[in-house]
Amino acid sequence: MKLFGTDGIRGVANEELTPELAMKLGRVLAERIHETGAEKPFVLTGRDTRQSGTMLSMALATGLMAGGVDCANLSVIPTPGVAYLTRKYGAAMGIVISASHNPFEYNGIKIFSDKGLKLPDAVEEEIEERLTDPGYTPVPIDPKAIGQKKKDLPGIVDYEDYLVGLVDRDLSGTKIAVDAGNGALSELAEKVLTRLGAEVVAINTAPDGANINAQCGSTAPEKIQALVKDTGADVGFSFDGDADRIIAVDEKGQILDGDHILAICAKSLKAKGELDNTTVVGTVMTNIGLDRFLKEEGIDLVKTKVGDRYVLEEMLEKGYVLGGEQSGHIIFSRYNTTGDGLATGLHLLEVMAETNKPMSELNALMTSYPQVLVNAKVDNKKKHAYEDHAGIQEKIRELEAKFKDEGRVVIRSSGTEPLVRVMIEGKDQDQLQAEAENLARYIEEVLQ
Repeated sequence: MKLFGTDGIRGVANEELTPELAMKLGRVLAERIHETGAEKPFVLTGRDTRQSGTMLSMALATGLMAGGVDCANLSVIPTPGVAYLTRKYGAAMGIVISASHNPFEYNGIKIFSDKGLKLPDAVEEEIEERLTDPGYTPVPIDPKAIGQKKKDLPGIVDYEDYLVGLVDRDLSGTKIAVDAGNGALSELAEKVLTRLGAEVVAINTAPDGANINAQCGSTAPEKIQALVKDTGADVGFSFDGDADRIIAVDEKGQILDGDHILAICAKSLKAKGELDNTTVVGTVMTNIGLDRFLKEEGIDLVKTKVGDRYVLEEMLEKGYVLGGEQSGHIIFSRYNTTGDGLATGLHLLEVMAETNKPMSELNALMTSYPQVLVNAKVDNKKKHAYEDHAGIQEKIRELEAKFKDEGRVVIRSSGTEPLVRVMIEGKDQDQLQAEAENLARYIEEVLQ
C-alpha cells in the first residue's frame, strides 16, 4: 500500500492512519534529520481541529523525541502558518496533522522541509521505504540525547502578526463575510481582519472535533454565498479545514475560484511592476478562460501537473512569483512557500482598495469556460496505461480536432484511487457532458 499521496499521508484516523504509524514516522524523520548533520534540531508540529489531531500529534512527537529531536507543538494553526514559522524559527522540519477538506474521521500528515517546502517525491519514497520495511529497526539513541518538548515559541501570535503585516491599508468600511469551516481559522480569521479595521461576520467558528468541513467551508460554497447576500457584505471568504486554500464570493454572491483570483492578482501585480518574468503558473486543469485573459494582458501562463507542490517547484525554478490552482490554492512566493487562504483573501482586499472597484467587477475580468469532469473506474494497475494506449489517444485527438481552439481535453490518473479522470472544456455544457461520458466509458472498457 502506498502511504504518500499528492499531499502527504492521509487515511481514516485510528484505522489507516494509526498512532503507531505516526510514532514510527517520527522515528524515521528523526533519523533523516540527524543524517543531514543538523545540530540541536527541533521540529514544529501543528494541527487542525479534528478530534484525532491531538492523538496523532502526540504520537508523532513521541517518535521524534525518541529519535533525539526536540519538538515544539503549535497546537491548532493553519498549514501555511507552520510553513512560515518553520523558516522563521529555523526548525529542521514543520509537520501538520490535517486532512484538509476531508471529513473529520480522516486525518493526514504533511511534512515541510527546513525551507518550508513540501518534500520532493524522491524523499517521500525513501521515507516510505523505511516505514514499510518489516525489518526496520530504529537507530539506538543515548538516554541523554532523547528529545525534549520545546517551549516559549510565540507560534500563532507571530503568524497573526505576519498576516496583518501583509496589508498596508485600513480596511475600515469594508464588510467581510467569513466561513471558517470549523477549522484552523476559526479564531484567527476574525482576529486578523478586525485588527485591519474590517467589519466581520463569521460563521462555523465553533469546532468540536467532528464538525470540521461538515456542510461548511470551501466544500460548501453555498453557505458563504448565502451569508454575503443576507448580510450585505462586500466580499466573502470560505476556507477549508487547514486553511491553505480559499473560495471567495463577490458582493453579488458569485464565486471566485482560484483561476479568477489568479486573474485579479496577476493584473494587479503587473500594473505595479511586481509580476516577475510576467508569468503566472497554473496546472493542466486551469480554465482556458484564464489563458485567454492573461494573453490579452500580455502575461504568459505556464502549466504543471495538478498539485500545489508542482506549481511551487516551477515558480522557484523559474523565478515566478504568482501561481495556483482552480481549487483555491494560491501561492505568492515572495511571502510564503505554500498556499495560504487568508493571505490570498488579504491580497484580494488590497486590490479592491487600490482599484476602488467592487469585487464583482474584478470577478468579471475573465470568463470561465464550462468544464466537465467524469471519472472512469479502471483496474488500479492500469490507470496510467491510457498514456500509451493507441485507441484512447486517437479518441482524444478526434475530440481536440472537433473543438479546435474552442476547447480541450485533459486526461489524468487519480493519485490515490483506481480512476482515470476525464476533463473536457468548451462552450456547450451538454455537449461536453456527453463527450466526457462517452470517452470515460471507452476508457473503462479498454482498461479493464
